Amino acid sequence: MGLGAPEIILIIIAVLLLFGGKKIPELMRGMGQGLKAFNDGKTEKDAAIKE
Repeated sequence: MGLGAPEIILIIIAVLLLFGGKKIPELMRGMGQGLKAFNDGKTEKDAAIKE
């Protein structure tokens, strides 16, 4: 029960309607930076546990 192609297309259309084409790159950049910060924190935690 995952996301299929129709659901993904519907989500993309909804995001385009809500944020507009110009805001999408800014939104994706912010999400990427947040994901990187999360992964960096996870790596630091794993390193602290190993010590």
